[in-house]
Amino acid sequence: MPEQPTMALPVVGPGPSAPPRRRFAHTLTARAVLVSCAVALVSVLVTALVAVPLAVRGAERRDQVALAAQARLAADVLRVRAVRQRDTAGDRLIRQLRQQQIEVYLIRAGQADRAGLPRPVVNRVAAGRDVSGRRMVGGERALVEGRALPGGDGVVLTRPTRNGPWGQVLLSLWLPLLAGLAAGVAAGLFLARRLARPIRTAATAAARLRAGDRAVRVPVEPPDEVADLAYALNGLAAALATSEGRQREFLLSVSHELRTPLTAIRGYAEALADGVIEADAVPATGRTVLAESEHLDRLVSDLLALARLEAADFPLEPGPVDLTRLAADAARTWTDRCAAVGVPFRVEAPAGPVPAYTDPGRIRQVVDGLLENALRVVPPGAPVVLAVRPAGADPAAGGLVEVRDGGPGFTDDDLAVAFERGALHQRYRGVRKVGSGLGLALAAGLVRRLGGEITAGHAPEGGAALTVRLPGDPYLTRTSA
Repeated sequence: MPEQPTMALPVVGPGPSAPPRRRFAHTLTARAVLVSCAVALVSVLVTALVAVPLAVRGAERRDQVALAAQARLAADVLRVRAVRQRDTAGDRLIRQLRQQQIEVYLIRAGQADRAGLPRPVVNRVAAGRDVSGRRMVGGERALVEGRALPGGDGVVLTRPTRNGPWGQVLLSLWLPLLAGLAAGVAAGLFLARRLARPIRTAATAAARLRAGDRAVRVPVEPPDEVADLAYALNGLAAALATSEGRQREFLLSVSHELRTPLTAIRGYAEALADGVIEADAVPATGRTVLAESEHLDRLVSDLLALARLEAADFPLEPGPVDLTRLAADAARTWTDRCAAVGVPFRVEAPAGPVPAYTDPGRIRQVVDGLLENALRVVPPGAPVVLAVRPAGADPAAGGLVEVRDGGPGFTDDDLAVAFERGALHQRYRGVRKVGSGLGLALAAGLVRRLGGEITAGHAPEGGAALTVRLPGDPYLTRTSA
């Protein structure tokens, strides 16, 4: 079975700085209140711009209708009574109308009884036609209602509009404006408290996570955005707990892997220092110490390679690669190594080239690592197969590199965690032969940095199958286009 991966070492760095001191003007509550007040103010102003002209026109129509009714009454009084009675009743009516800021003009024989009334109005009434509307009277805009009487006489009523509906409506605007602002403040406070409460809860949970409390959970509540935030924080807490658990397992695993060869090296070194090893046993002891030191060197190299994979300056030199030739080069090395331990090695490749675009040195490193994992776990007589083939009919589709073996292979549960650091190593340590636990993790990291994909599966030979898909040559893509 291939070598089992382990978890990454935890990164230790300076802790986050303390949050800056909050000022009320910069809080969500203050901004929500300001926005609500602004919305209320804009709403009141827009309403005023639409409603005030309508209200003014409505008030002027009501005043015009009332003035027209008073003009009809005055005309009736002056028309139906005798001259003496008419003059007495007319004077009384005129006084009453003037108390209501209504001016009365009497027209007799085509002439107004006093100046100020526009001549067209006088002529129209004298001609026996009524007048209704707004006119300039005495230099001021006024509502005018004129009624014609027999014999060229008439009566005209005017009311100035300078202190009319506009002034009344505008004077009453402050009350709805004040009410709108108050409603905006109240709505802003309610909205801010509603919005800020789950955010404060999430911030408190995040602070507890930062402090190391992985059991913290945020209650899930509406609206959907707040629920999504709660789900995300809860998922983060669970992921951190899982990750830290795997990191602890990784440290334990690495400590064990380091301690085993170090114990052997130290033991043999003490024996050599104490002179308890016979002279003829020294070469064998040296070989044992050398093998253990090589094991340590591989483990440290794998750890350093895994750490470097995360660096932005990880060196890569991609270019066109023929996977068929790469498989042939690997066969010259691995055929003898496999034969030395009784394992048949086989290469499956097409007759023609399989083009891909990758770093030849790095992909050879991946292939060697996968073959070494396979050779470590397969029993004598079980095969190890290196296969390459095109990823598709188009030469620009890339290529596939597959390492299969006849070893113990993977279970279905193993496939889900095959490339996670420490998962399989922890699962099978002490059960069957395992390596340092970093080989598959290193291979997966390299393949991802090369822009490819790596998958694990079951091999027809009975063991594990690890398939690497590499991108095609972009030059071939442009040529075919």
